[in-house]
Amino acid sequence: MSVTVRPYEPKDLPAITAIWNEIVLEGNAFPQDVPLDSFSAAEFFAMQSRTAVAEEDGRIVGLYILHPNNVGRCGHIANASYGVAASARGKGVGEKLVLDSLAAGKELGFCILQFNAVVKTNERAVRLYTKLGFTPLGVIPKGFYMKDGHFEDIIPFCKELL
Repeated sequence: MSVTVRPYEPKDLPAITAIWNEIVLEGNAFPQDVPLDSFSAAEFFAMQSRTAVAEEDGRIVGLYILHPNNVGRCGHIANASYGVAASARGKGVGEKLVLDSLAAGKELGFCILQFNAVVKTNERAVRLYTKLGFTPLGVIPKGFYMKDGHFEDIIPFCKELL
């Protein structure tokens, strides 16, 4: 699989909106519970510090958003979300997205990349973040409300970018 990661362009909006909404509707990874429409998607992806896409043979197979996790005295900490199309999962796309976001975060002046709510049962994400040297910060019991109505634990992770 030859995947490249690049900054998104307005022409990518339909594809990244579809991937984002696919994950929102699955209800087991993103905290959002309402899909984006074309107007809210354009605004949402444009307001990030960086929105990037993973592309394979001209087809968008993933994306990430990178932005400050907080403001002021905590504004040096970034947060990111990653989405991979269901048809491309398990093929290394997520790793390429995370690695690109680490470089982009450093380039943008962030010192830390923190994930606030990695669902503990999202084994692929937990395994990937551990492999890439992120530190788990504990467990928040029942921190994520699953689409089917039960709660799952979440694990915050962080990694210094310096």
